[in-house]
Order: sequence, then structure tokens, then C-alpha cells
Amino acid sequence: MKQLIIKEMESGQRLDKFLGKYLKEAPKSFIYKMLRKKNITLNGKKADGSEKLKTEDVVKLFFSEETLEKFCGQVKQGEKTALDIVYEDEQVLFVNKPAGMLSQKAEKEDVSLVEYLTGYLLETGSLTKEDLRTFRPGVCNRLDRNTSGLVAAGKTVQGLQELSRCFQERSMHKYYLTLVKGEIREAAHIKGYLWKDEKRNKVTLCSRKREGSLPIETKYEPLAVGDNGDTLLKVQLLTGRSHQIRSHLAGTGHPVIGDFKYGDARVNEKYCQKYGVQYQLLHAWKLEFPKSEKRLENLAGKEVTAPVPDLFQQVLKGINIREMKL
Repeated sequence: MKQLIIKEMESGQRLDKFLGKYLKEAPKSFIYKMLRKKNITLNGKKADGSEKLKTEDVVKLFFSEETLEKFCGQVKQGEKTALDIVYEDEQVLFVNKPAGMLSQKAEKEDVSLVEYLTGYLLETGSLTKEDLRTFRPGVCNRLDRNTSGLVAAGKTVQGLQELSRCFQERSMHKYYLTLVKGEIREAAHIKGYLWKDEKRNKVTLCSRKREGSLPIETKYEPLAVGDNGDTLLKVQLLTGRSHQIRSHLAGTGHPVIGDFKYGDARVNEKYCQKYGVQYQLLHAWKLEFPKSEKRLENLAGKEVTAPVPDLFQQVLKGINIREMKL
């Protein structure tokens, strides 16, 4: 018999979801059969799997050691690297992701921010190897590989759920900084539709709705114009679609500098030769949480910001942008 006591990081999820993680090699049909036969109990009682787990709940598995070993499988460990943690509490943390790092795996063999987060939490003692049988930290927003800036992550099931809710409800304000081609002097609120070609991983901006397209809204405000005529923008993302800022700004004639998918090849080459820019100068800069946020009390009314990368700062200095009204 194996007894599992639910920790705070595991609470808030359904029992069957918890069991699916712990017995990750077991078919769902086996788990439900064991629940029906009371070979798995919750707080000494029969359960059907739909129960929401609370801290200190007791799950008992009346299995042999051989069966447990067979269905638990091996626990994958995290990866180690230095992370720029800009905020952390018991439930959540925010990382300033560098350009070049994946937010989540695209292929099985990839190493992403999630694996690095797991390694960090193991190293700091926020997680144990045994915890990884039933919980893995996860990110709540995905940045393109070559976009830098804030990625929000949950250290507990509840932290993940509540952060994800904030993003889904759009109750927070999301701001980016980007350098774009050409001069912009006026703020704007632009709308349109995006259609994504999944095979090419590229989106097309449409002025009218078409089958499979999604509505987008973007606000931007010019902060400064460089002495070469290019503009630093503060962008507020009102909808969060794949490649939204990059494609939307390109559609206005002001593509992001360093964007080799939607940008201006001639301008990109100039910045590459002069400053070594090899990725888009787009940075997820700030998240503002509403004062009314109650479920994540530590974040109520809080602003979380990520410092601008060194290369981005060097480019701004090079075009004589030193002071910005942020």
C-alpha cells in the first residue's frame, strides 16, 4: 500500500488528473477501475475521480510494489541554467526570458524554459524529485523563441490555474517594447484579423474576417524616434495571438527591426552588420495586475517588469535614444 498526502502545490486539481500524473504509465481505464474497486481511496472513502483535492487529503493506493513501479515510470529531472527571476512568491514566479530560449518544447528532444524552471525549483528546494511525479511547473504565456521578456509561471497547481485565468480573462495589462522601421509620431489603436498557416508557422494579416481567422487588437505609443528615423514603441497587447505584434506592425509598414520573417530584409541586414542583431527587437516588458485581483493577493495592483536586454539597449544608444517616457 502506498499513501500519498496532498501538498499545497498539488491541491485544486481533480483526483483523476492527479492519479494520471502519478500513474503516468497506466491506462485511464485501469485508474477508473481501481477507483471503482476501492483499490484507490480518498480520505479512506470510495472516490470516482472527479473530487477536487485539498491540502492534507490522503490518497491510498492498494497496489503491490511491482504494480506501482510498472505504472509510475521514471521521473524526468530538470535542466540547469542561470535564470533571471524578476519576481517570485509561494505560488508563482516571473522570468525575464532571453531571446533564443523556447518557452515550451516544440519537439520531444527540446530543452525549454519549463525544464530550466524545474531545475531551478529543485535546486532551491521548492520542489523535490518525488513532487515531480504529480506536479510539474508550467508557463502561462508563450513568447516566440526570439522574443525576450516576461514569462509567467506557476509553482503550484493553483498558481498555474489562477495565472492562466488572468491571461484568459485579460484582466491584466500586457506591454511590450519594440524598435520598428520608420518614423511614428502618433499613438494608435489598430484592429484586424490573423490567419495562420500552420505548415509554414506564419500568419497573414487580413482587414476582413475569413474562415479560420481570429480578431486582433493592438495599441501602440511612440516613445522616441532615433536619429536614423526608426521608432521605439510601447505596445499594449489587447489580444494574444501568435506573432500578433510582429505581423500587425509589419502590416502598417513599420515592421519590427530584426524580424526575419515579417520584417524588411535590407533594414535588418543593416542592423545585423552594425550591431549584430540576429533576432527581433521585441521585448515583453511589463505586466500590470488589477487592484481587484483577489485569488493571487500578492499580485493585486502590482507591476512586474523585465529589464531590456543589453543588445537592445546598445542599439537604442547607437541611434541616440537614451531617455524614454515609460
